[in-house]
Amino acid sequence: MSRYPEVKWAQRSDKVYLTILLADAKHVQINLEPDGVFTFSGIVGSDNILYELKLELYDKVNVETSKLNAGVRSIFCVINKAENGWWKKLLRGDGKLPHYIKVDWDKWVDADDGPNDDEFEGMDFSKLGNMGDMDGVDDLDDGDAEDAGEVGDYEETDEAASATKIETEAAPST
Repeated sequence: MSRYPEVKWAQRSDKVYLTILLADAKHVQINLEPDGVFTFSGIVGSDNILYELKLELYDKVNVETSKLNAGVRSIFCVINKAENGWWKKLLRGDGKLPHYIKVDWDKWVDADDGPNDDEFEGMDFSKLGNMGDMDGVDDLDDGDAEDAGEVGDYEETDEAASATKIETEAAPST
């Protein structure tokens, strides 16, 4: 009798990430069909325990551009969607996800969260420079004002004081 491996999934508008968490899997076989049927099998451990999986993905996929990376602790699949767009869920049908499939929150991005990782390709982040020294703001560890007992040039107006008081009162107590 076979078992189900733990699977984590996440998506982008153009791809689905599947991570099969199965350490030291041997004889790994993965098949992906254009209509979205994904099958996996592998043997684990000295007892040669068989793990199998068949997923009917929500929509069609591009088999030729999809990729697979079998590592020591997991099998990572990048499945390219046939048509760009956000899937409502991972699998076809009306049922809930099986207990062994979980969302991979480390890779998850919502449709309205902003740009994909791919949109940053080609950007030169080295031109951002030292962002810690913005606008000539001095470091706070100077200590001169503290040592001398000076408060500084800051004057708190009645409006600022009441705003601070409101924020303090609205904060939940722990």
